[in-house]
Amino acid sequence: MIRSSTRLKFSSAIPRKLKWGVAGCGNFAENSFLPALLLAQRSKLVSIYSHDLKRAKNIALKFGAQNSFDNFDTFLTSNIDVVYISSVNSDHYWQVLKAARVGKNILCERPIALNSVQIEEMIKVCKEQNVILMINHLHRFHPLVQKAKELINNQMLGKIVSISATYNIDVSPGDNFRFKKELSGGGVLRDLGGQMIDLLRFFGGNIIDVKAYMDNVVYKSDVEDFTSAIVKFEKNGYGYFNISYNTKKAHNRIEILGYNGSLAIENFLGKKNLATKLIIDLQGEGKKMFRKRTNKLLFMIRSVQKTFLKNELPLTTGEDGLENMLIIEKIEKQCLYEKN
Repeated sequence: MIRSSTRLKFSSAIPRKLKWGVAGCGNFAENSFLPALLLAQRSKLVSIYSHDLKRAKNIALKFGAQNSFDNFDTFLTSNIDVVYISSVNSDHYWQVLKAARVGKNILCERPIALNSVQIEEMIKVCKEQNVILMINHLHRFHPLVQKAKELINNQMLGKIVSISATYNIDVSPGDNFRFKKELSGGGVLRDLGGQMIDLLRFFGGNIIDVKAYMDNVVYKSDVEDFTSAIVKFEKNGYGYFNISYNTKKAHNRIEILGYNGSLAIENFLGKKNLATKLIIDLQGEGKKMFRKRTNKLLFMIRSVQKTFLKNELPLTTGEDGLENMLIIEKIEKQCLYEKN
């Protein structure tokens, strides 16, 4: 994983205030991302794209964007520096390629494509065009997640034995694109699982093996509503994640166990209004607990601003998206083989 702050070389300077174009007007973009973007002082919303022009116009009016489009090529010519791609999963691939080929830096939702072959091409084209491809693995940007990462890096927990992550919510089938395989690529594993795999890699490092189960425990549809897996880290111990679309009252948390201590992070997965809690329990010290209520989306946007304005390598790269997808594909292949 590349985590250097080394500056990249680009052919043209980026202005000191980023002009954003947003592609995709779903619930997350409207109710989470765009309100946070308006709070970022070094960013300006300029253009909105949707395949539904009426929807694009309504969102542009709501958030003060100058332009609205239902043509992606025209949208890219509307004096924007950065494209945030928040469309359905199946649109990410061609939208990233088009944005890269006209020199726009890109923030893309995850999963960034439907398969690893597409992602490899996206990374290649972005490098050829000297544009930055950044992935919105949002949970990495929370200050208490960053603090946990610092404790691990400083060997405060000692040798990492295990890392567990649970993220369970209720999403019922219907018109939601996540249950349409041609649009999403798969079910809960592609959505919540990609996020948990990314956090396991963020804390534990490279994953070299995985054993998993996928099923439809509650909702019967074309995609799974449950996945559970155990992974083996290259340099640490083991990781575990449990994710589902079928639970109404779940306790979502991350727990990291080391030889010299442990830590847990609660209430930062999918819960907007609760304070996140970090619990640290180290050998020879009293247990400590920290609470923080914050807008992690705003922290993410500020990181994007810094990355794009200073031409730095991002915290979440296209390569991260590729590594996460390779693990997802391995799980899917394994579970399909066992099912048959």
